Amino acid sequence: MSGIHPFRVLRAKPLWIANGVITGVLALLFAVFYVGANIDPADHLTKLPVGLVNADKGAAVGGKRVNLGAQITESIKKSTASGDKIDWKVMDEKEMKDALGEGKLFGALVVPADFTSSTTALTGTAPTGTPARPTLTVLTNQSAGSLGSGLARTATTQAAENASLQVGRELAAQIGTAQAKLPAAARVLLTDPAAVTVEDGHPLDSHSGLGMTAFYYALTLVVVGMLSANVISGQVDHALGYTHNDMGPLRLHRPLIRATRVQTLTISATHMTGLSLLMGTLVMAGAVGIMGMDASHLPLLWLYSVCAIAVTGIGALTLLAVFGTPGMLVVTLVFIGMAVPTAGATTPIEALPGFYRFLSEFEPLRQITGGIRSILYYDAQADAGLTRGWAMMAVGLVAAGLFGFGVLGWYDRKGLHRIPAETKPEKTAGPGVTAPV
Repeated sequence: MSGIHPFRVLRAKPLWIANGVITGVLALLFAVFYVGANIDPADHLTKLPVGLVNADKGAAVGGKRVNLGAQITESIKKSTASGDKIDWKVMDEKEMKDALGEGKLFGALVVPADFTSSTTALTGTAPTGTPARPTLTVLTNQSAGSLGSGLARTATTQAAENASLQVGRELAAQIGTAQAKLPAAARVLLTDPAAVTVEDGHPLDSHSGLGMTAFYYALTLVVVGMLSANVISGQVDHALGYTHNDMGPLRLHRPLIRATRVQTLTISATHMTGLSLLMGTLVMAGAVGIMGMDASHLPLLWLYSVCAIAVTGIGALTLLAVFGTPGMLVVTLVFIGMAVPTAGATTPIEALPGFYRFLSEFEPLRQITGGIRSILYYDAQADAGLTRGWAMMAVGLVAAGLFGFGVLGWYDRKGLHRIPAETKPEKTAGPGVTAPV
């Protein structure tokens, strides 16, 4: 015993400096990643995909064929009011429904088939009958993300209202002095002829968390894989005799079994792969079976869940093995700190600053979320994110293997073993007790 009181370490400046640097940097990075990505989505919005559909069949007015829907969609497409914030996708109704059903649109604006006939009826220049107020339909898509759908709804509603006012001005100019002969209510209506209605373009089941269950389910898979890697890494080290295992007041220690760094990672990765079958099953059982989350394609969801946990876990094990003690901080930043803001779930990728968009291209949570979203909301369509999810998981697994075994193999070849070769193994003095040789 040294005779030095343990509290004296509180006077050690290196301890304060080291812990201060590490915790300070961690706090700063989390603030930058979480707050910075979401501080002003509307200002950073660029090319949010929104559908623009003209289903108007037109009508004969004054001996000429008129299609107000075509005029509206062309005007919106050319308008500079939204700058480059909205990427208007001109398409037909079927293409629009398919795109909404694959999560490729955050919303749509639809001009109905009777728009021209209903509008011109207000002026009295169309065949007689009771005129019905024309409508412009705004479609939302919460399955693609609530915030993105809200931004699209705001943009499409504003575009529809502006279009209605423009159509009103054009109709008033066309009928000229005849406008005075219309009833007062009709003249008022003519200034803003179209009613704007909002509908859900891709309805979800009630237990879908308003389009957020895919994100939270994917986040669960990533967190389970990441935390399990920490547990498995520690338990494998204990089984090989490299570390003690504290169980409450008890300290357990096993005899040393020498293993190279590559062998240790192989053992840990094998454990992760096997236990992912259990963890993936229990995650799905908890979410779907116990909590009642709406889900279909259950065999595919199970397989995807197992693979996502395995790949995340092996990636985390690689970082822990390569970086050692600081590895858990690296794992936390990669799989949580940088991943959550760039997943495209709470804030669409199109509304993130450029740096975060770059991170989203390879951050694992976004890829896994895309695959889960496809399975839960889009009938497991490959183009809805499932193919990308599988592909990026495969790329991540290969990258983790090359990086991990490559670096650890170099450590082994350089003789950078976890216990120097000259260190003598301890002799077992009894069950759970060791003594020096």
